[in-house]
Amino acid sequence: MSNVDWHKNTIEDSTLITATYKNTQNVRRYFKAKCGEDFKFDRDFMQWMQDSEGLTMRDAAQEWLQRQEQK
Repeated sequence: MSNVDWHKNTIEDSTLITATYKNTQNVRRYFKAKCGEDFKFDRDFMQWMQDSEGLTMRDAAQEWLQRQEQK
């Protein structure tokens, strides 16, 4: 799996979540674009991200949206 600079790389739906994943402003911008301005990191979702190596950022956005529907 290639290294992703979570601070600088362009994050796309197909970007793979790597072992070096970080919650950065760049990542937050991606999620706000995909999930809306109400996007916020919470502890459970941050843990999910850490445990999701190999999934895509599209998978992550869908997971966040699904969690919001369940609230």
